Amino acid sequence: MSDTTSTDPVHVLHPEQSWGFLREREFGRLAYHLLGEVHIVPINYALDGERLVFLTAEGSKLFGVTANPDVAFEVDEVVGDRATSVICRGRARVLEGQAAYVAERLPVRPWVDTPRSVVVAIDVDEISGRRFDLTRPWLRDLPS
Repeated sequence: MSDTTSTDPVHVLHPEQSWGFLREREFGRLAYHLLGEVHIVPINYALDGERLVFLTAEGSKLFGVTANPDVAFEVDEVVGDRATSVICRGRARVLEGQAAYVAERLPVRPWVDTPRSVVVAIDVDEISGRRFDLTRPWLRDLPS
């Protein structure tokens, strides 16, 4: 765990910092249960307040989150000598009727052009984030 010393390479993010990190990105990984196994898939998402929204189609991901709505979601980033990771845990649910129109006002932009007509929201119960000061000494040993 992190303390307040400046030499500690692990920095715990406040929940507001974690939400801010998620708000500035659009790509992460969804972990869900399917037939007794845990699956992880990349998804594009947008935030609606403090819930995640994504589009999907019929298939194993949709089946998994409807059969067992307990999910986890992670976004990571490495820039220079810093890495950031934010993890959310919550419950997924399919939005139908008027509730599904939320996707029209959010910047949910799939990177792959395939049909997606099902709107899923993840109601986040827990969020945690960490920022790491990286040393990666092996990079210093590479020839110039």
